[in-house]
Amino acid sequence: MRISFLCTLLVAALTIYSCKNNPITGRSQMSLIPETELQNMSAQQYAQFLASNRVVPTTTGNKDAVMVRRCGDRIIEAITKYYNEKGLGAELSGYKWEVNLVDDKTPNAWCMPGGKIVVYTGLLPITQNEDALAVVMGHEVAHALGKHGSERMSKGMIQQFGALSLSLAMANKPQVTQNLWMQAYGMGSNVLGILPFSRKHELEADRLGLQFSALAGYDPRAAIPFWQRMGQLSQGQAPPEFLSTHPSDGRRIEELNKIMDDVVKNYYRPRKS
Repeated sequence: MRISFLCTLLVAALTIYSCKNNPITGRSQMSLIPETELQNMSAQQYAQFLASNRVVPTTTGNKDAVMVRRCGDRIIEAITKYYNEKGLGAELSGYKWEVNLVDDKTPNAWCMPGGKIVVYTGLLPITQNEDALAVVMGHEVAHALGKHGSERMSKGMIQQFGALSLSLAMANKPQVTQNLWMQAYGMGSNVLGILPFSRKHELEADRLGLQFSALAGYDPRAAIPFWQRMGQLSQGQAPPEFLSTHPSDGRRIEELNKIMDDVVKNYYRPRKS
């Protein structure tokens, strides 16, 4: 009983100690794992993922791969400029951005710490255009910059390992830790349960993602028809993987409509061709 109580106190103390303010979201967040560890783990997992999946190269002139890379580069450029203007350039320290399209019919996309981005070919028939693609990519980058995966990973670490560090968890229970990572960052597979982002995370990613895509010169109003199309996919059947982590419903579209005028007015500057 005493040991259990002490463990509870230790976890509570760690939780309080590990809470830090995120300047881009404006709220305090729990993060048990140092950013450098997250970025190192991200680089390893990203390399493994690319090695085990078919990456669509840009060198062959594939128009979809070229579009994804162009869209990603523009968003990265806009975010870097925005962070520097806000005096937040240090927040992107260690980021080594990568953008890849993989040949997979699953409608999905994600971004890991350090700017490791993947878009699946199965998402493109739903985005239908580059503006909607930018909405999705901005949203996924916002999850990373908002450190939402880190929050989910930290909570999962406490539940699974208590006070164990990420490196020790990988050494002692590599498969459990890897599965937890994939769940936290939306890289799930058919054998893994996917953890949905919280409503708080989704609203933050919607707001920041729209701002990022608009700053890159993409029309944020493409978000509404995109999420309507995503919502139609799940009618009468199991939702696709992307919707398992990013529920599409009337509330999301309602919230997007609330912020749309502000984003268009204060962030959207159409890119000159």
